[in-house]
Amino acid sequence: PEAAAGESCLGVADRGIWSDLDGELQLSLPAGVTADRVEALVSGDGDTLIVYVDGWPTKPYPLGGAATLAVGDTTLALRAGDRDELAGLLTADHVRRLAGGEAPPPGDRDGDDLPDPLDVLIGARKAVLNGASYTQDYFTIGYPMGDPPRDKGSCTDVVVRSLRNAGLDLQVEVRRDIAASPRSYPMVKGKGNPSIDHRRVRTILPYFRRHLEAHSAALDDPDDPLRPGDVVFMDTFPSRAGPDHIGVISDRLGDDGLPLVINNWTDGTVDAEMDLLGWVPVLYRFRVD
Repeated sequence: PEAAAGESCLGVADRGIWSDLDGELQLSLPAGVTADRVEALVSGDGDTLIVYVDGWPTKPYPLGGAATLAVGDTTLALRAGDRDELAGLLTADHVRRLAGGEAPPPGDRDGDDLPDPLDVLIGARKAVLNGASYTQDYFTIGYPMGDPPRDKGSCTDVVVRSLRNAGLDLQVEVRRDIAASPRSYPMVKGKGNPSIDHRRVRTILPYFRRHLEAHSAALDDPDDPLRPGDVVFMDTFPSRAGPDHIGVISDRLGDDGLPLVINNWTDGTVDAEMDLLGWVPVLYRFRVD
């Protein structure tokens, strides 16, 4: 899909990583989307409109603009480009306002009015805009919210940063889980190392399996389709047991119709969307909600 016409950025400030990139970030509605597939929720504070396509949170819109769109008894104050994009897609019986304190489904860990999977996707898209260079180097980092230099990272750092955008700090969560269930982490020696444990694919897998929502690893399961913001553990060396790569499912599609994967591949690459699903096996898929 191409970027939405009329507005150059989402215009929605989330509470996550790298606010300096908010003005560069844009998402698109699926090409050819029709009104019967669309629902919308107005946040309890009236600041944000979340559009769901096929029941999935797809794009946020800021409210309070000068361009109005009447939908039944509801009048939405949008930016002009957003109004033009949504005109004809919203119907009165598919728009409602959340009650005060009610989180947009499926959840909102950081309370920024953005559903968690959408927050994860936005964090991953920010990682692409940031373009960190791949490295396997060890860094001594702070705790909590410790991070390598912003211009460097590995595949796990893409996921760590994306999940932080939704209010989930893997550094803290993995460290706590190691302490709570050391037998679940046989690869960790002693009390672990908060500078590196959450930056290793196989070390974070037990946390995902124990605490996040597991979904089918199949690419074509009609009852459990791939969704933007899902985290996938992949196997780049099938001769070796277990996953060795990780990424976030994008909202954009590759040439074969499968979603791209937001990741950092190997030496000489940067954070990017890549067409991996057709040739790199997915072993596990998880969702933050």
